Amino acid sequence: MKYILSLSLALGAFLTFSQEISVKVSGSIFNLGVETVQISKFFGDHYEDFASTPMDKDGNFSFDTKLPYGDYYVLRLGAKNHLNLILRNNSDIKVYGDGEQINIHVNIIGSEESKAMNEYLRMTNSWTIRRDLAINVIRETPSKRDSISKVLTNEFKQFQGQQQSYIKQNANSAALYPILPHIDVKKDFSTYESILQQLVNSFPESPTIQEVKKNFDKLKAEQIANDPLAKGKMAPDFEETTLDGGKMKLSDLRGQVVLLDFWASWCRPCRAANPDVVKAYKKYQADGFTVMSVSLDSDGNKWRQAINQDNLTWENHVSALKGWDSVAKSLYKVNGIPFTVLIDKDGKIIAKGNQIRNAGLEKELHRIFGH
Repeated sequence: MKYILSLSLALGAFLTFSQEISVKVSGSIFNLGVETVQISKFFGDHYEDFASTPMDKDGNFSFDTKLPYGDYYVLRLGAKNHLNLILRNNSDIKVYGDGEQINIHVNIIGSEESKAMNEYLRMTNSWTIRRDLAINVIRETPSKRDSISKVLTNEFKQFQGQQQSYIKQNANSAALYPILPHIDVKKDFSTYESILQQLVNSFPESPTIQEVKKNFDKLKAEQIANDPLAKGKMAPDFEETTLDGGKMKLSDLRGQVVLLDFWASWCRPCRAANPDVVKAYKKYQADGFTVMSVSLDSDGNKWRQAINQDNLTWENHVSALKGWDSVAKSLYKVNGIPFTVLIDKDGKIIAKGNQIRNAGLEKELHRIFGH
């Protein structure tokens, strides 16, 4: 089996604190032709074996052994075949399959999370093979670039859909681990954090997960230190012009929970999001929730018309009427709208961006106000 989890981690430090586990792994794999099988870990460039057992001429084998800790292991079936297993204390797993096509014909009993993980790795391997084949064809025949790229784009979208289905179907499961390498933590921080937290909840004893969490926490601390809009930091204050030509500061709303909403009359996604903001305002206004809308319009009449059309009944509307030339936009590093920031009564940031779009805003306000 070509696909295998690589654990390029320094796990030695955890061994002192880990709890020894007892496991049973047995089964029957025909057409394999090996004399021994091993339970190992793969560290990118080498294996470390933890247990070995004979395999008879009919392909039967059986482990009843102890391992130093619960974690992600590899069942080594000779030099070319592997199965990835999640082994916990008292795991009792049975494996049946065809050694010549173990990547296709295998049945794992007693560990649904191991079964799911191997199916995901099989799917990933299939996509990788198709992608690499397409890239090689393009290199050899540049004239086919457009047609092949179109097919490859569609297949990648299909693969992404399969990934999302896998995440939903395996929520709070140790089987989510192989998803992490496919997420760019710097570009999709919240998704990575969500999946990692599910792994921590489901497999806290795993040194692999502990090490990933340790590295993530370090990255998160660095991001928070470098992000002026990180959760818990004071929201940058600014002053802008109101509808009636006066001046207003964000800090004038201290004591209320504030949704700072960057939008514009010409922005279709902003207009489409407005009903959700209106709904939240009506529901939580009496509890101390308000909205400060910062428009990136340049036409005052269109700005006012959009406010009326969308029933944005709160008073806190401001705009320099200079389009993207806005002090507030620069302070909050707004690169696209709609962009929102939720701020607590003390002026500290609670959440921002996609975290509080659509249902996310209602969820956060429900948490704050309790209804």
